Amino acid sequence: MKILVTGGAGFIGSNFINYMMSKYPKYGIVCLDSLTYASNLTSLDNVKNIKNFTFVKGDITNSKLVNNLFKSESFDIVINFAAESHVDRSIKNPSIFLSTNILGTQVLMDASKEFNVKRFHQISTDEVYGDLPLDRSDLQFSEDTPLSPSSPYSASKAAADLLVLAYHRSYNLPITISRCSNNYGPYQFNEKLIPLMILNALDNKPLPVYGNGENIRDWIHVNDHCRAIDDIIHKGVIGEIYNVGGNNEKSNLEVVKTILKELNKPVELITFVTDRVGHDLRYAIDGTKIKGQLGFEPNIDFNEGIKTTIKWYLDNKK
Repeated sequence: MKILVTGGAGFIGSNFINYMMSKYPKYGIVCLDSLTYASNLTSLDNVKNIKNFTFVKGDITNSKLVNNLFKSESFDIVINFAAESHVDRSIKNPSIFLSTNILGTQVLMDASKEFNVKRFHQISTDEVYGDLPLDRSDLQFSEDTPLSPSSPYSASKAAADLLVLAYHRSYNLPITISRCSNNYGPYQFNEKLIPLMILNALDNKPLPVYGNGENIRDWIHVNDHCRAIDDIIHKGVIGEIYNVGGNNEKSNLEVVKTILKELNKPVELITFVTDRVGHDLRYAIDGTKIKGQLGFEPNIDFNEGIKTTIKWYLDNKK
């Protein structure tokens, strides 16, 4: 089995490669990553010397590079993690998000179509659904929830999802899509909520929390997400979308206070800042479909997962 993992030096992609190389040591994995600010090759130190792992530096929007890579490697599966993903950056400068997240996906699918890839899997996000009200805990996102993105980032991911579905309909490209809730765990870039709060707390710096901190996210440990993708690429039905959630809804303020408690730091470090433009209120995933079809359920409880995540950052300061 030969797998292309794009964006594999990023947070979720690197965790996935480490997971797959450990579980399937005979698989060949090629990581294609342009090594932007959010990538880190040291995340792949555990696999870099394995003979059936290859790293290629390159941009998924570079059709010549992508086509040459597909021609030389004969991939069975393509998993597209590569994306610009930070909402605040997308609000300030949407253009790179449209280029990477939409046009890059198109380049990868054109190559997948030309070179007869057996499965193209698109990594998406629950943010394509927009948000839910804070006072309706009974509501969750299902795969049939209409797309209603709030930011240029989530709009670019929604557009990519629609393009993937169109390639399946128009060209019979064998695709699957997963839409996951907020990930946390090792190797995450420090502009995201949990690593930012951990690192600021360790340095006794203010912990900036948007608005009043009441916005709710469903948190899933990245290892659970990797397990879900593994299930989807091996057992998932072609043409289907799968929501992946952690069953761990927490307000941003609750998450920050948990981190401070674990680090024995004062809550006075919390500083409320001007809210993000168009800030989504609540995300919540209905995981009925993936559980029913593939038997997947998350197994890492947030309270335990956040402890191991904090320990990882303490042990890997460099």
